[in-house]
Formats: sequence, structure tokens, C-alpha cells
Amino acid sequence: MDRLTRVTLRIHFTTQDLARTRMAPGVRPLLELTIGIRLLQERSHPVRFDAWRQRATGHLHPRLAPLFSFIPALGASVGFLDLSGPAGPNDALEELRSTPARQVINDLEQWAAAHRHIPKAGQALRQDPSLIRHVADAVEYAHQQFIAPYWPRIEQLATADRTWRLQQVAEHGVGRLLQEANPRYIAWKPPVLHLTTASGRDGDIHLDGRGLLLIPTVFGAHYPAFDHPDDGQPWITFPIRDSGDCTLAPAALTAGALAAVPESLRALLGRTRATVLCVIAEHSGCTTTQLAAQARISAASASEHTTVLRNAGLTTLMRQGKRALHFLSLAGQDLVNSCRRPDR
Repeated sequence: MDRLTRVTLRIHFTTQDLARTRMAPGVRPLLELTIGIRLLQERSHPVRFDAWRQRATGHLHPRLAPLFSFIPALGASVGFLDLSGPAGPNDALEELRSTPARQVINDLEQWAAAHRHIPKAGQALRQDPSLIRHVADAVEYAHQQFIAPYWPRIEQLATADRTWRLQQVAEHGVGRLLQEANPRYIAWKPPVLHLTTASGRDGDIHLDGRGLLLIPTVFGAHYPAFDHPDDGQPWITFPIRDSGDCTLAPAALTAGALAAVPESLRALLGRTRATVLCVIAEHSGCTTTQLAAQARISAASASEHTTVLRNAGLTTLMRQGKRALHFLSLAGQDLVNSCRRPDR
């Protein structure tokens, strides 16, 4: 069946909506946690997630029970556990701990009406809303065990993916961003974006000039999540990719583009490896062939040096078909920026 003949959620864009559509600056750790809690309650996509599930189940604790009650495998979570905002974990947890008692009770009642019951943890909260602090403690523990250990790698993948998508926007416009966001479950047929969601949700959403925020995710690798809050910008998630069949325009091969490789970087890495790192910094997303041409070394030498840099956590790799595209990691960016600062 063609994906547009399935039940879909249809998001309607105006010219103003397209102008205001943007990407979030990065992955949101507590939104990743919410999706991860759902993944732990079902067994879909075993190749991608079972290794993580096996590690995560070694850290299950009775204190996590409220999270599994209030964040089901499918369907809406209770209102006070909306963790999709841009705040970092510490700020979000502080906000959760200070949730007013009336809001806790109202959110529980609304959620229970849709689910036809209140779980044991919800009954305790209804009797004593101050127990919300224990829910926040559970969120903090779950984040530390399920998300935080993988965060450096998640940020590396997100940086590479964002560089690629921004290049797509620069060369082809916002329409390409929507088209490439998640081709299996998101279809861009201007001026309507069709979402196939895990819940099979149907309907029409009008953005009313607010535009759409696209939030990258690692754990939400398949169906997109979507929300349109009354007091904020509507958003959808899209999966960070480390492979694909799209092509990048060749990096410009201009003589002297690197200027001088910093002496401190040459002393640390050696002249050739420092040059390779700087080429990747100047030509993010370059292929190994393009990298070799820029650094004026053989393709075999370029491959060897990029392997060393990647193993050291200074670069990351994205595969597109048979091509390998090279990006700086956050650590690599920090190192290059530090070495390029003028001496004080």
C-alpha cells in the first residue's frame, strides 16, 4: 500500500508557516528518555534497539514503576510528564518537582479519562500530590541509566546529521528538509505534510502561521512523534541518520582553503593528521576522495588518518551508499577551535 493511502495526520502549511519552519538545535535528552521508556515496554526493531534494551533492563528498579505507568508503550503520557521541551535535564526536573498540586490532579484526571483507569501510582499521587517529587526522582534515575551514558555518541551523530541537513536546506530549500526528514513515514506533498504515526492518528492540523519545529531523535528512529501545544510551536521528530542514499554536492577544492594548520595542532597530531583534521573542519561532509585531494595525500593515507581520528573521538563518519562522509565530532571542534585561538 502506498504510504499516502494509509491513515495519516495531515499538517497544512501556508507561506508564512514555511518561512517559520526550522530545526531544533539538537537532540532533547528527556524527550529521548520518554521514547526510550516506550521502547522498553515493547520489542519492536530488535536489530536497532535490543542491545540497548538488554543493558537498560540491568538497571530497572522499583522506583521506575510510575514512569512505566504514566508513559505507556503507545498513546499519550500524563500531562505533567511532558518532557519534550528544550530545557536541560536539571531545569526540567526542577520544574517537574515544583508542579502545583492542582495541576497534578487535573492532569491525572484528564489522562485517566482517556485510559479508563488510574494506576496505583496515580491513586497515590491523587491522594498526596507532593509525591510528584518521587516521580521526578524516577525520571532523574532513568536519565542517568538509560540516556546519559550514550549522550556523547548521540551528540556526535546529531552534529553530523545537522550539518548534512543544513547543507540540504542551503542548496534546495525547506521543502527538501521536509522531504528528507523521514521518507518512510513522512511525505511532503506541498502544501501538506503527511505523517504516518504509531497510533494511526488521523486528521488535519493547520499551523496558523506558527511554522513547524523539527526535533532530531535517535530513539525515535521510525514513526514520528508530533504535538501542537496551545502556547508554543508545533513540532515533529525526525530520526538522525548515519546512512542514506542521498548525495552531497562536492566540496569546493580551492587552493589554500585551509590557510595555515596551527603549529600546536601539528605538534599534537603530526603534520599530516593535523591537516586532515583541519580539512574536515573546513569541508564538513567531505568524502575520502575529496579529503585526500584537499590534504594532497593519497586516498589510502586519508582513510588511515581518518580511522585514527575517528577512533580517538575527534571525527565521526556518515555512510551514504558506498560513500563515507567525514565530520568533526564535538571534541574535534573544541580541539580545532582551541588551537586556532590566538595566544594570549
